[in-house]
Amino acid sequence: MECRPGCAACCIVVSISSPIPGMPEGKPAGVRCIQLSEENRCLLFGKPERPDVCGSLRPTEEMCGPSNEDAFRILLAMEEATKPST
Repeated sequence: MECRPGCAACCIVVSISSPIPGMPEGKPAGVRCIQLSEENRCLLFGKPERPDVCGSLRPTEEMCGPSNEDAFRILLAMEEATKPST
């Protein structure tokens, strides 16, 4: 499966704990990555400063679903499932 152009669910919904240029503390869940263009394209794609976790995310039907809306819903559920319970 290829990424759907303009989706960017993984660049918004998912938390990233490693530093990102412009976000030295990483990115909290639900926050748009500073490295997303207006067209929702990664400005770091193919560059060495792109966090490893970003490069390790591979689009799959299970993660992305059939639509952008599904991708946001699925990733939000996955992110919620990884939060420590209080």
